[in-house]
Amino acid sequence: MNYATIKFNDIANGTGVRVSLFVSGCTHRCKGCFNAEAWDFDYGEPFTREVEERILAALDHGYVDGLSLLGGEPMEPAHQRVLLSFLKEVKERFPNKNIWCYTGYLLDEELLDPAGRAHTEATDELVRLLDVVVDGRFEEDKKDIRLRFRGSSNQRIIDVPASLEAGEIKLKKWGDYQ
Repeated sequence: MNYATIKFNDIANGTGVRVSLFVSGCTHRCKGCFNAEAWDFDYGEPFTREVEERILAALDHGYVDGLSLLGGEPMEPAHQRVLLSFLKEVKERFPNKNIWCYTGYLLDEELLDPAGRAHTEATDELVRLLDVVVDGRFEEDKKDIRLRFRGSSNQRIIDVPASLEAGEIKLKKWGDYQ
């Protein structure tokens, strides 16, 4: 797996101060994507153990609330096994930090459904490590710059633990975030 960039003090891609990992590779190719250069799976640099250690060190500050995964597309089947291993370590070292994932795949239909097009043997365990998923492809005709933490109005901000417990999608409720 390659990554396009890492933002070590990001305040745009989730609540609070975050470390944001932008994974390379995306098959969605949404019209108007803000990060089209990261569609290429070979773009950027290899996601090595050294890179993981840099992210873990950046998370080891009290002012950092958590980790955000973006892309490209972090939930591409080709990325899930690598991210699963890494996120297990993040949760082990930092159980009080939250993990957000931005994905064009729909959580209930394409990721959690065993027949979903992005479901792999790693998906269920990977999703259980996430706290918030912002799902749905970016749709340029539904772009709204007033939206918090998403680019188009079709995208959902999902409370993953509540959704898994209920067996249905539960959206985060934070005032005007929805």
